[in-house]
Amino acid sequence: MTTETATLAGGCFWGMQDLIRKMDGVLSTRVGYTGGDVENATYKNHGTHAEAIEVVYNPEKISYRRLLEFFFQIHDPTTENRQGNDRGMSYRSAIYYADDAQKAVALDTIADVNASGLWPDRVVTELAPVSAFWEAEPEHQDYLERIPNGYTCHFIRPDWVLPKRAAAE
Repeated sequence: MTTETATLAGGCFWGMQDLIRKMDGVLSTRVGYTGGDVENATYKNHGTHAEAIEVVYNPEKISYRRLLEFFFQIHDPTTENRQGNDRGMSYRSAIYYADDAQKAVALDTIADVNASGLWPDRVVTELAPVSAFWEAEPEHQDYLERIPNGYTCHFIRPDWVLPKRAAAE
């Protein structure tokens, strides 16, 4: 089986992991820190890194485009350095692409989100090449599975669904 990896940041990583892991075709997820300036980042010392999720998926079951569409549906990509009550660079919206193909899909998806008029403002999601990913401590992995009533600012927004287009898949 072929696998690919997506690295996404959209605020607190607990809620993102909980929702994305349930998608058909997602094989595994882990949360951590990326896109910043600190080696061996930790929860207490992650400098300018974003809280992020690394998603290993089967591209024969789910496309990168579909992952990004869901990503844009479960967090607000129009708020800079913020998701819900969480504020600061750690909570920014970002897509860390692994190659030119992922970058092209990300640019296309962002353009479609902006053109749709469904979101409250224009997308401020950072787009950057994937860099070192520092896995978060064990207590942050699978957090909402272990603590079902724990904090999350992520939810599926039924009105934020991009219209389907054959060329996007």
